[in-house]
Amino acid sequence: MDAIIIQILNGLDKGSAYALIALGLTLIFGTLGVVNFAHGALFMIGAFCAVTMQKLLTLSTQTIDPEKVDFLGKPLVVDTPYVVNWFGPETGAAIIDWAVPLAILLAIPVMILIGFVMERGLIKHFYKRAHADQILVTFGLAIVLQEIIKYFYGANPIPSPAPAVFRGSLDFGVWIGFEANQIIYPYWRLVYFAFSAVIIGGVFAFLQFTTFGMVVRAGMADRETVGILGIDIDKRFTLMFGLAAAVAGVAGVMYVPILSPNYNMGMDFLVLSFVVVVVGGMGSLPGAVLAGFLLGILQSFASMNEIKSLIPGIDQIIIYLVAIIILLTRPRGLMGRKGVMEG
Repeated sequence: MDAIIIQILNGLDKGSAYALIALGLTLIFGTLGVVNFAHGALFMIGAFCAVTMQKLLTLSTQTIDPEKVDFLGKPLVVDTPYVVNWFGPETGAAIIDWAVPLAILLAIPVMILIGFVMERGLIKHFYKRAHADQILVTFGLAIVLQEIIKYFYGANPIPSPAPAVFRGSLDFGVWIGFEANQIIYPYWRLVYFAFSAVIIGGVFAFLQFTTFGMVVRAGMADRETVGILGIDIDKRFTLMFGLAAAVAGVAGVMYVPILSPNYNMGMDFLVLSFVVVVVGGMGSLPGAVLAGFLLGILQSFASMNEIKSLIPGIDQIIIYLVAIIILLTRPRGLMGRKGVMEG
């Protein structure tokens, strides 16, 4: 039972990332009708916002420390981060320690800006083009973005630790009635799941309970009618593209302590997340979230040694097998709108 619970937790962890990326993909497809293969690159850029924040907070100046001397007795010149000089040793060290969560403050405006530039500068020209054209141009854009990241940050993964208070593990089993030390799980993975739940809930609440969101949902259902009513739905859809980019970005920011970011991480997550979108149903936001967590849990169970010994390599193909089965039996996905994926 403890192994099963651990796999469920692992699945929720993976599913959180899949669901957040798939949510943004579905927002863009549902509002603009664009299949955005550059969305994984937005997740990657968000991750590198965390790397950038860490680098900014650790920018240093050289100072003389009279308490430290070399072998000749001369005071040593040490590198002291600017934030330590500005806020003092304790506060400065705490700010550096919390670099990853603080990177959200950088990522949100950066990702919204990137989303606006992508939509206005490139993607708007492909609204009425075939989905194949959209896939080709956005896939090419994703390659360009990852090569830019590779140029500035290098090809190797860059570790970005979680705040010290979240670097340990929690005795999760005690919380649910097991004996001590039976189910030990990393704090940050639980934080990421909780964070994802808040973001997903926030997006759904925004669409459900705000006037802006209601108009967007109406535009997703019948764009022409909303336009006839005199509402500038195109402007609202552009803002939704920025929101989708921000969701992908903050998902990437918070994921860096789990997986050290590198320039091709966006492609890795994009393929899986696009499968999640198709399984959930193109254009269905609840379907994207449901499929994200479902496929994350299935992939986690398929990675168990007992399962892999019976079916070698099943952990690498389980998501695609499930996608094939679902699309053969339900062409529009689990919760897709009628006609979107059906011929």
